[in-house]
Amino acid sequence: MTARLVGHSNDGVPGRPRNWSTYQHSPRFHMSTITELNDVFRRTGAGGSVFVTSGIAALPEEAQGRILHRVATYTAFTENNDPYGEHDFGSFGFGEQTILWKIDCYDLTLRYASPDPANPAVTTRVLTIMLAEEY
Repeated sequence: MTARLVGHSNDGVPGRPRNWSTYQHSPRFHMSTITELNDVFRRTGAGGSVFVTSGIAALPEEAQGRILHRVATYTAFTENNDPYGEHDFGSFGFGEQTILWKIDCYDLTLRYASPDPANPAVTTRVLTIMLAEEY
């Protein structure tokens, strides 16, 4: 059964699909939610932790600030660098360096992968920013 995107859900919430529980577990809902959560986290840091490698930490503070800004405002997602559409990886040139960043989703203990990256109640996001040579 395909969930509709308009109308009232069984719980009476306007705008929710009638079969909300089916829709919210659909691959399309799941991916778009993960994408949105990753974008918000990357822009604000809310919902996780941001780490930089020793190579980034060794750069002048001004350069680190510019790199963090570039990561936060990154929009160059393509099918090649973001095949699943989750906005969880990016790379860009910075002077002579290539910068890589990656978002990983862990459970709340940070020991295992998140059981559901689309659910912030069970997920902690970790953003790692590094020089490509450190990969």
